[in-house]
Amino acid sequence: MRTHYCGELTEMQIDQEVTVCGWVNRRRDHGGVIFVDLRDKKGILQVVFDPDDKEIFADAERLRNEFVLMVEGKLRIRPEGTANLNMPTGEVELLAHGLQILNISETPPFQLDDDDVHEDLRLKYRYIDLRRPDMQYRLRLRARVTRFLRNWLEDHEFMDIETPMLTRATPEGARDYLVPSRTHSGAFFALPQSPQLFKQLLMMSGMDRYYQIVRCFRDEDLRADRQPEFTQLDIETSFMQEDDIMSMMEEMMRGLFQSVMDVNVDAQFQRISYAEAKERFGSDKPDLRIALELVTVSDLLAGVEFKVFSGPANDPQGRVAALCIPGGNALTRKEIDVYTEYVGRYGAKGLAYIKCNDIDQGRDGLQSPILKFMPDEAISEILRRTKARSGDLIFFGADRASIVNDSLGALRVKIAQDLDLVEEGWRFLWVVDFPMFEHDALENRWNALHHPFTAPSTENPDELEANPGKMLSRAYDLVLNGTELGGGSIRIHNREMQLRVLKLLGIDQQEAEEKFGFLLTALNYGCPPHGGIAFGLDRLVMLMAGANSIREVMAFPKTQTAACLLTSAPAAVSEQQLKDLSIRLRKPQS
Repeated sequence: MRTHYCGELTEMQIDQEVTVCGWVNRRRDHGGVIFVDLRDKKGILQVVFDPDDKEIFADAERLRNEFVLMVEGKLRIRPEGTANLNMPTGEVELLAHGLQILNISETPPFQLDDDDVHEDLRLKYRYIDLRRPDMQYRLRLRARVTRFLRNWLEDHEFMDIETPMLTRATPEGARDYLVPSRTHSGAFFALPQSPQLFKQLLMMSGMDRYYQIVRCFRDEDLRADRQPEFTQLDIETSFMQEDDIMSMMEEMMRGLFQSVMDVNVDAQFQRISYAEAKERFGSDKPDLRIALELVTVSDLLAGVEFKVFSGPANDPQGRVAALCIPGGNALTRKEIDVYTEYVGRYGAKGLAYIKCNDIDQGRDGLQSPILKFMPDEAISEILRRTKARSGDLIFFGADRASIVNDSLGALRVKIAQDLDLVEEGWRFLWVVDFPMFEHDALENRWNALHHPFTAPSTENPDELEANPGKMLSRAYDLVLNGTELGGGSIRIHNREMQLRVLKLLGIDQQEAEEKFGFLLTALNYGCPPHGGIAFGLDRLVMLMAGANSIREVMAFPKTQTAACLLTSAPAAVSEQQLKDLSIRLRKPQS
């Protein structure tokens, strides 16, 4: 139907007869001459309708935003002084001599150039929202990213293998989405939270290198970087160690950013341990673009009479940490109160501080209600450790280590954003040496920090059981600018070790056979050492696109309540469908 896209016409096609198709982006009537900005996926072209052609001009007068057109005409240079240098086609225009209205449109619920449209309205009319240039750019970026990743992995002998969408429920950390079976009354499939067990089985099948860009499903609390269904780049390899896998993934990420973004990232990504990340940044996914760091001062305050400090300082599970803010002395009391309220969301009971007016004057150059509880030696050492200067402000957190880390870690990011302390660029980071387990004090049980199939740092099951709380895992996470891109590990390839790990997680052998019998059986038949990683494709594209939410890089996302406003899903189904599935809904009591 067309000879060219709107956005690709330039002076090279001057005086050519062309046919273009697209949507009316804007219609303007200037003294009898009608101008239409016609839009397609390549851009916008100005079309001119001359009143001398009465039949076409009459049709042009009917045009409104989002009408779908096919226009024939001759391309010409715009008259002198009318060029628009802000658009690629701004020096040319199409003088129309043929117009076909392919479809009309009601008045759209919002203008495509309106950046202040409520997200619910955008999601309800997503097919209109996706016409916006920024959304088209993001989805094209996503397509380029997936194309590069597929080509790179294929070039490195990875094989694309699909795994089932209908599988069985297995405990992997989140609630499953269940699918009732019509042919097996009372039984349910589960949609996969990840292809974890299947990709391990593929390694046991001798496939050696597997990948898949796969849909995953998790029924969990949602936020900006979570969706009930999301896309994952899933990778698994045999006969490779952690360093091999991480080095290969670094090469892939460097190639991706160079190819798609024309950006050169670090030749080698920094690696730090989980313990160091928590100690320095309060987070296991720190943003290295922010120079601020937490500093432990528990030892300096263990003997003070101020129990807010001395209590956590003397508690083996406690921590007192300081966070120095360059130039923070300018913060007002009201601003400090706002930050105090902010850390309260993470469990902190308060936010002590010291203003450094003039550190050369010692105690006299400082301002804080807590100074009276601190000896001079402690104050001097705190200033030294935090590298404080005159004009800075030091915040303190004192509580259980987990609360201090969470609250000051979040405050570190918040303040850096507020005070413009975040550097430009892309900072990749590997976090390694994760604990194998974390202890749930409320239920007095161990939970896997990654998942139950992650290998511990020992090959001796007895050593694992003897001290699970101090055992490290062979896991690794890739972090970019404070966002976890993906996580992986070397997997357990020994049946006895797998049974011991499940036992520590409160799953006895009978339950293990019931839920993971197929995996445990497969481990008896020559399982190779193997490991892999999974990247959140939506998160990766979100960062590359500079978007604030993964919903901005997904064609048809759900809301934060896991609903689809476009299709009104989830929705009730007919009584017959429920009957076919042997499901009876309980009627509410009157």
